[in-house]
Amino acid sequence: MNGRDPDRDQPDLGDLGFEIPDDLSSLDPASTVPDLAVLITQIAGAEPLAAACALAQIDADVVATDVGALAVCRDLSDGAPQRAAAAISGLVKGVPLVLVVRRAEQLSATRWENGAQADELAPGLVLGGAPEVLEDLLTGQTSVADLTGVVPSKGISRLKAMRLLTAAARKARKR
Repeated sequence: MNGRDPDRDQPDLGDLGFEIPDDLSSLDPASTVPDLAVLITQIAGAEPLAAACALAQIDADVVATDVGALAVCRDLSDGAPQRAAAAISGLVKGVPLVLVVRRAEQLSATRWENGAQADELAPGLVLGGAPEVLEDLLTGQTSVADLTGVVPSKGISRLKAMRLLTAAARKARKR
């Protein structure tokens, strides 16, 4: 040893004026754009959700599951999935939905209601009771192109969307 104290020779890093985050993915601008964004709803049927997406001008591919319809957002640009969640949850008032976003290997889940973000959810809890098709989409084992019964919102006119939503509302009242 040379008799020097190694702790004394180290600079005080607290004076640098910045923090190093625990999750370094936020330092990469490309990581802010998700790989996949899925709206999980309680809406029974792909057509009513696709109609709601069309009315809200959300470009999505919608598929029905046993627990409700899923809308896979096509626009993944900065903030687009959150705008989609706000629009759909605002259009279908009183019916909460969950937005699940995948960025690289990370999943995040937020609950939305009445057009506003409510709270963050643990993705593991969301996936606990989720339909298999959602798990397969989120893990990349399947893609929207591989699914059957997909209804794209893009080709639905406003008039057809209104008809679909009216029919769905009538059907729900009869139950």
